[in-house]
Amino acid sequence: MSALIGLFTILMTASPAIAHGGEAHSGPQWTFDPWISLPLAIISLLYGLGLIKVWRRARRVGPIAQRILLFYAGVLSLAGALLSPLHWLGEHLFAFHMIEHEIVMVVSAPLMVIARPMGFLLWALPRRTRHLAGRAIHSPAMSKAWEWSTRTTNATILHGIAIWAWHVPTLFDAAFLSPHIHRLQHISFFATAILFWWALVWKSGHGVAGWHLFVTMMHTNILGALMALAPRAVYFAQTNTTLSWGLTPLQDQQLAGMIMWVPAGTVYAAACLTMFALWIYRSGRIGEQNV
Repeated sequence: MSALIGLFTILMTASPAIAHGGEAHSGPQWTFDPWISLPLAIISLLYGLGLIKVWRRARRVGPIAQRILLFYAGVLSLAGALLSPLHWLGEHLFAFHMIEHEIVMVVSAPLMVIARPMGFLLWALPRRTRHLAGRAIHSPAMSKAWEWSTRTTNATILHGIAIWAWHVPTLFDAAFLSPHIHRLQHISFFATAILFWWALVWKSGHGVAGWHLFVTMMHTNILGALMALAPRAVYFAQTNTTLSWGLTPLQDQQLAGMIMWVPAGTVYAAACLTMFALWIYRSGRIGEQNV
């Protein structure tokens, strides 16, 4: 633990000599990637327009206020991960890149899932477009695909495959070097996380959800431990700028692994314990009613 604290101290006090690609930079800066910022702006605008339409009909927002806050918290967390200086830091240090990915998967995705924004997004569309979109969403093909991909076991496996596949050093370095592959990496992390959290929150019993959270916590902890305890650096492209920050490539990789292992694992553990607690509480209530 003292070594981990020491590494964080180095990160916070070091000054970068060069940036990604060798260009000089004065420090962390915001990233305005239109492939990220425009979708976030559009979905936020559509949600707001849909909310206004619903409010005009219902004349009250109280019952859905929590969902509104959760949705915009999800959008802000995505912007913080993908557009803020955290993203710039993630292009130079593996540790910050790991923080970026964990925010997308264990913060933004569950916030969006609990908020259930689709209804408001559909209400923002013109009447004819809304009806066409609704029919497309509820078409047999879409319904079957959604039903299959949000089965708890399937969603857990899909999310696990995305996490492990993208952390294969060759693929991870390819995503680091190519903006297009990097966007695909982010999309797959976020999309499979949406399926995973949707299955747990809206389609599973608390006991089943707790079990799948435990499995996910364990396999991500193993992956984090493999990176943290590796005897040498294996992510060459991602760690090629770490020396200018006062870290060796191996130290940067080890810190990234520790972030996946401990902080992200703690989030899964907390969600897992919450689900099991709710399962025990509900089982007790049912038992009392049957007495």
